[in-house]
Amino acid sequence: MQIAKSSNPALKTNVFQRDYASSSEVMTVNGTVNKTILSLLLVVAAAVYTWGKFFNAVTPEAGMSAVLPWVAIGGIGGFITALVTIFRPKSSAVSVPIYAVLEGLLLGGLSAIFEAQYGGIVMRAVALSLAVFAAMLFIYRTGIIKVTRGFMVGVLAATGGIVLVYLVSFIAGLFGTNMGFLYGSSNLSIGFSLVVVGVAALNLVLDFAFIERAAESGAPKHMEWYGAFGLLVTLIWLYLEMLRLLSKLANRN
Repeated sequence: MQIAKSSNPALKTNVFQRDYASSSEVMTVNGTVNKTILSLLLVVAAAVYTWGKFFNAVTPEAGMSAVLPWVAIGGIGGFITALVTIFRPKSSAVSVPIYAVLEGLLLGGLSAIFEAQYGGIVMRAVALSLAVFAAMLFIYRTGIIKVTRGFMVGVLAATGGIVLVYLVSFIAGLFGTNMGFLYGSSNLSIGFSLVVVGVAALNLVLDFAFIERAAESGAPKHMEWYGAFGLLVTLIWLYLEMLRLLSKLANRN
């Protein structure tokens, strides 16, 4: 069976098709679910650490100073570990837990900073992210959305467009230009965030299909960790976009 393509860079067909014949054990959906849960627990545990660093400080300024090094370590280390995982999938049993811990350090610090500015925003973002995840899983399992080639191409194009916009924004920022529609609280900015959240949610559907079809195709056992990694990447993106959206809405009040 041909494995569906995914717009998630971590979940590519050629990665799952490597070394099928070299492993007697094969990937299962249940195994991937278990490893995804474990990875999320590692994210939460690490996030609690940097969250505590911020809120145990005497002042918000001191809290900021306490967590920024950890945010930098988590962000840079997570990016490097993600690249290692993508290019060496066989190492995913080791690299994915490390990636989860590093991303937890990043998310805990960023979440604390947002929480200090907008009380209660983190719990709302977590609840909404979980609700979207459950809704997308329901939609996929019931076949409400069919993962056709056209659907995959559309989500891939939308995801690529978003990445391009963020890249242009980053480069423009280096030259002192601010793309206000990305960071302000205007209707356009909020609308853009809603679109990004929607695209991230659709990526979950692709990820579900990709993992299921990879398991059906007999992908090697270590790819369960890799499948968990792909879902983790999408969930982290979704959560961060939820934080951005909720902060924009809070600024409107």
